[in-house]
Amino acid sequence: MKKKVNLDIKSLTKKFGVLEHKLLHYLPLVFALVFLIFYSFLVFRINDLSSTEPTDEQVTEKLQSSGRPKIDQSAINQIQQLQDNSVEVKTLFQDARNNPFHE
Repeated sequence: MKKKVNLDIKSLTKKFGVLEHKLLHYLPLVFALVFLIFYSFLVFRINDLSSTEPTDEQVTEKLQSSGRPKIDQSAINQIQQLQDNSVEVKTLFQDARNNPFHE
């Protein structure tokens, strides 16, 4: 017993018309769900990228590429000489060593 499939175009358009009406009814909900999923993915991805730490290899590479600052010995001698000669400068240096963030 084989069933015959009726492929009448008029009946198909009526069925698709009902289906289209139902889909249009739920379209705002589907759009809101897609938007919420996309927004959640973006927030998760931004959080993931902002919380990653550099690897040890990246840290050592940056440390090697940036040179250590060098201070001229004559400048050091001159600062020490000024510190020894002036009481105000001596207390200024002493205060700066004790609390470097105090103004």
